[in-house]
Amino acid sequence: MLDSDVLLKIYSAGCFPMWDEVNEETEVFRPDPRAIIELDHFHVPRRLGKRIRQRPFRITTDLEFEAVMDACHEARDDGCWCSPEMEVAYLELHERGFAHSVEAWRDDDLVGGLYGVQLGAAFMAESKFSLPEFGGTDASKIVLIETMRSLQEAGFELFDVQFRNDHIDQFGVVEIAADQYEQRLASAMVHPRDWPVAADGERLLRGSCADAPSG
Repeated sequence: MLDSDVLLKIYSAGCFPMWDEVNEETEVFRPDPRAIIELDHFHVPRRLGKRIRQRPFRITTDLEFEAVMDACHEARDDGCWCSPEMEVAYLELHERGFAHSVEAWRDDDLVGGLYGVQLGAAFMAESKFSLPEFGGTDASKIVLIETMRSLQEAGFELFDVQFRNDHIDQFGVVEIAADQYEQRLASAMVHPRDWPVAADGERLLRGSCADAPSG
């Protein structure tokens, strides 16, 4: 049975789960190499930096974890990779403070977001989504940048994105060997960090992404 305790063991070992629709079973993956974004020098594309300065979205965290999860899964075009049992386990992780969501809003409409798992000073980003048809153009990218900037300021040490692809590469993804990833994860896990929430309870960032490096 997959529950929140099993999920914690999987992530603590440097792995992550995915649902296999064909075989109807949960598989555990350990990519080698592993894709990460270094929080001390992530890249903000110039166009996105300009858009961020316009503050197109209201950014919140942990307000709609379940809705973000559902939207991330609905937005995928490569099949469902999260079973109902897995979703319940992630919801349990969220209730225990190990899983978080970041949301982008236009007025009262949820138009983008991401979610992932936190272990100490490490954050494993699982999935993100945006709804351009509802005014959410660039929402998932801006949420990702907001999250990285906020975690950098909060002293996080590891930001895991699992696999590299053309979409995520623009933010400065690098690949490291699986054993190196596991060493960094083990180090980050013993350094507790509070999940960053701004004083107003809404914006994840305590500053402006306009200050992040761009190019």
